[in-house]
Amino acid sequence: MLNSPRTPDSGAVPTPTPTTRRRVPVAVLATDPISREGAVSQLRGRPELEIREEPTPVPGTVALLVEDTLDEAALARLRRIVRTEGTRAVLVVGTIRETELLDVIECGVGAIVWRREATAHRLVQAVTAAARGDGDLPADLLGRLISQVGTLHRGSAGRPGAPSLGLAPREVDVLRLVAEGLDTGEIASKLSYSERTVKNVMHGLTTRLHLRNRAHAVAYALREGYI
Repeated sequence: MLNSPRTPDSGAVPTPTPTTRRRVPVAVLATDPISREGAVSQLRGRPELEIREEPTPVPGTVALLVEDTLDEAALARLRRIVRTEGTRAVLVVGTIRETELLDVIECGVGAIVWRREATAHRLVQAVTAAARGDGDLPADLLGRLISQVGTLHRGSAGRPGAPSLGLAPREVDVLRLVAEGLDTGEIASKLSYSERTVKNVMHGLTTRLHLRNRAHAVAYALREGYI
């Protein structure tokens, strides 16, 4: 005798449906249409990103600014972008001078990509890192930042000025690994912390010291001689 089809048990737990990951909204900005369309073509169709067409970034958007060099006009555009509350910035640039590097970091740019390395994979990596609040600098640029901040620190040693607010040992440990290029998960594994703890440490020190992002926090720690 055939068994009749079973009706669903009213007490059964329904099978969970997969959640849809939120796409990162991206506004691509460039002074010439060829550069903009080139960057858009690299990002278009990526499932983790949503290209926005607004002429100016809105809060919650990652602004991808494409520049050849950083003249005063480009720096002014960059500052306007990062002053928009809730906007994070990625800078794609051909060249950057030593004198401009720390200004760029301190005005709120946490991710920089060389134009010659701006493949689709590299751009997506930088945009998603910026959206998370992580830093993403090319290795050679990070070395230049360390060198420049070290020079500033040595030059200011012994001069009177505002006292440092100080970093806790745990904050220094986290920042040292950020400076080495590790992401949140890798830092948590190295220090035997949870990812939430690492995020809380970074949020606490950036809020307390009025720092814009991880790259700015690393620059601060280098300048003050912690790492």
